[in-house]
Amino acid sequence: MSASQPRRRRSLAIVVSSVVVAGLGVLGVTQAMAATAGPITGSTGTCVDVAGANPANGTAVQLWDCNGTAAQRWTVDGEAVQALGKCLDVAAASHADGARVQLYDCNGTGAQKWSARSGQLVNTGSGKCLDAAGTRLQIWSCTGAANQKWTLPGGTATPTATVPAPAPAAGKKGVSTWQFDGLSGAVKDVGAKWYYNWGTNNDAMPADAEFVPMIWDENVVTAANLAKVRTEGSTLLGFNEPDLAGQAEMTVEQALDLWPQLQSTGMRLGSPAVAYGGDTPGGWLDRFLTGARQRGLKVDFITLHWYGSDFSDAAVGQFMGYVQAVHNRYNLPIWVTEYGLMNFTGTPKFPNTQQITAFITNSTKQLNAASYVERYAWFSLPAVGDSLPYGLYRNATSPTETGKAYRAAG
Repeated sequence: MSASQPRRRRSLAIVVSSVVVAGLGVLGVTQAMAATAGPITGSTGTCVDVAGANPANGTAVQLWDCNGTAAQRWTVDGEAVQALGKCLDVAAASHADGARVQLYDCNGTGAQKWSARSGQLVNTGSGKCLDAAGTRLQIWSCTGAANQKWTLPGGTATPTATVPAPAPAAGKKGVSTWQFDGLSGAVKDVGAKWYYNWGTNNDAMPADAEFVPMIWDENVVTAANLAKVRTEGSTLLGFNEPDLAGQAEMTVEQALDLWPQLQSTGMRLGSPAVAYGGDTPGGWLDRFLTGARQRGLKVDFITLHWYGSDFSDAAVGQFMGYVQAVHNRYNLPIWVTEYGLMNFTGTPKFPNTQQITAFITNSTKQLNAASYVERYAWFSLPAVGDSLPYGLYRNATSPTETGKAYRAAG
């Protein structure tokens, strides 16, 4: 749904699947590697290479046609990656996306420590992955994309431990909101740690919580908006329900073509938020993430929406089954940025007070307990006009019964 005047959905009630689908392995597992010398090859079949076979400090490390020379013989021992008697090093010990890697005298610093995780090489000093930008190698936030996948000397080892996804600093509970009288007070009273308004800024909607901007659709992808979101924080939400008519309504190809502009902000990126079918093989989200991997694009977490038309006690299981199935398929952290109980095609359209408060109480307990869920936001904060049946606050200090239940959560 959108900001200021939330658009009504034309979709049928969402059918939730609890089937656990085999993961695509976007984030992986820690791998113990033996210190075997040999080539490191990328997804294109080319080899990690010391430019010009030059052992001098600062020599560029690149991708090059495999040739079996000493410039392409690397030792990976679970700590350092070495060739020509020197170490793979992040220039200036930078933690920034795009920092170049080079050959340098081994010194044991974090800039030279690397661990192998499901075919990725992670620089433990920065937490970033070895990444191919054309032929030159750099570090970049780990995405699981093809340009961050490497075949290491001696092949891959047996997985030993799951790599936990980093959680954001603020708490999980948030709200989606449009402008209404008392917004700032309501955000504080409900205990939301973050909020968003489907827009690029909160200039007219300040509140004492972290604001997370969004690029709503293709029309919002402008230089001015991309510059603005960078001033709002460190995290950016992608397109809003691109799979649904009346919302962003974008093709997968449109979204993929525009994604590099969102990525250029350097912010942590949430996937486009599909209206339904996030766990469906060949669905909109599935095709987008497959295309992102193929193009070497960055997606840091999955953004989901969910609305249930079953108002019984089974609703929580349906909701959490869907959230877990999406996580299991892509192995990425989850943000649920809209969720609630609504029947878009039948009656009653909304649950009664007991049903909605029970759902909030039980769903928030499970969301808070799920380690793979980073954040969640009820739809929505305002309980004014036609949002009264599901909204949380009439004004700054007057929660509905729904609002009282959500205030008690988290």
